[in-house]
Amino acid sequence: MNIAIPEKAQQTVQKTIKTTAHRGASSLAPENTLAAFMKAAELGCDWIEIDVQLSLDKVPMVIHDRTVDRCSNGSGAVAELALSSLKQLDAGQWFGQAFTEERIPTLAETLCLAKKNNLKVNIELKLYPQDDVQVLCERISEVITESQCIDTQLLFSSFNAEALKRMQNLQPQIRRGQLWEKIPTDALANLKEIDAYSVHCDYRFLTERQAQQLKQSDYQLYCYTPNQPALVEQHWGWGVDMMITDKPQAYRAILAYAS
Repeated sequence: MNIAIPEKAQQTVQKTIKTTAHRGASSLAPENTLAAFMKAAELGCDWIEIDVQLSLDKVPMVIHDRTVDRCSNGSGAVAELALSSLKQLDAGQWFGQAFTEERIPTLAETLCLAKKNNLKVNIELKLYPQDDVQVLCERISEVITESQCIDTQLLFSSFNAEALKRMQNLQPQIRRGQLWEKIPTDALANLKEIDAYSVHCDYRFLTERQAQQLKQSDYQLYCYTPNQPALVEQHWGWGVDMMITDKPQAYRAILAYAS
């Protein structure tokens, strides 16, 4: 049976496929693991978002929290654990038995998987108070150069404007996105300073006026982390370009229903 969909609804459905898998398909597999990234690839996602910080021995690791406590069977700060110790941890069993012995991946491992599976990668530069922003950026830059990823396959994002400025110097050809929870009143001046490509903000605090101002200034606009498409129906009309979500499959379901 054919389902009649109003023209306006059809336009909305077309836009809903523009999603980034937040920490991979993190509703279907443990976040920031190779398993989650593979799930995203299997879903047909174009983009994954990952968090990168340094181990004790300055290896870029893909993990969000300052500590390993929540998403592994270990404990302690990532910055105080060497690569060899981090690789011994089980980063999957907390999510489900099927993911037992999943490991915390390095950035190098993640970029290798992304290249093989045609995934684009939004690399969030994750900084905590004790971290050295210059060292983090230098180590990430080295891994990216070694990976030989195509520039358009990557995007840097961060809440830390200094980190984005440093990446502008180290990898100027790779686009940069400023992360904000709430967009500040001086947003345009800040974006110009880092020659930003995109703005990434919490969908709950974005206003239509802010969205229109950013789009008129020719910035890409991404929202995090709406896991139900109904929460952001109006946002597409405001000009939002992409949703960063734990549940990209929910947005694909809308497309499948419409077809």
